[in-house]
Amino acid sequence: MTEDGEELEELGDAAGRISADRAAALAREGRLVLVDIRTPAEWAQTGVPAGAELAPLTEAPQAVRAGFVADIARIVEAAQGRPVALICRSGGRTAFARRLLLGEGFSRILDIAEGMAGSAFGPGWLARGLPVAPWPPAEGPRSDRHGPVALTF
Repeated sequence: MTEDGEELEELGDAAGRISADRAAALAREGRLVLVDIRTPAEWAQTGVPAGAELAPLTEAPQAVRAGFVADIARIVEAAQGRPVALICRSGGRTAFARRLLLGEGFSRILDIAEGMAGSAFGPGWLARGLPVAPWPPAEGPRSDRHGPVALTF
């Protein structure tokens, strides 16, 4: 249950998916934490969802980054009971990451299945015109601005 009494199922569907616009609205209200799990190269191409924490899932194609689960654990702890919604390009990595995290014992994880670019689940963060922040940020990449991010790619 979230701090305001909402069940996770009230925020997303039965499969743990949430639309980009709903996730953006809940994040703006402080009721959800966004986590962009794409690579730094992808962040540079499109920017990142405004206010999102950054925790790249992979460090090489098809290889989960060694620190990914630890980064999510730190984000979940800092979220203080709020659900965490993962976003990638088009939902494939977030579905995988959600399953991985549920298997590791996490329970408050949602999947923005339409991603940044859109998928069968919706038009995507960018097409919906939701806010993005440039990457790297104007003051340069700093882990305390966007959460636990490894910048050694």
